[in-house]
Amino acid sequence: MAVFAGIMLLLNAFFNVVVWPRFWTRVANDPRARDEQGRATRFLTVHAVLISLALLVAAVSAVAGIMLLLG
Repeated sequence: MAVFAGIMLLLNAFFNVVVWPRFWTRVANDPRARDEQGRATRFLTVHAVLISLALLVAAVSAVAGIMLLLG
């Protein structure tokens, strides 16, 4: 069961690392991301926080998955 959990955690990490950076490029290019003066809007800020948290979860999942597979 630990091997399965480790593999699932690594798959989760891989998925997050592949998907979220690509989503960031779409969010950053969205017209709602900047106001008329070029400043970041709440739309951009909220998505930046969410994507950062998703990538943090990916890093934690990768470490946990490796620890499960090695330990």
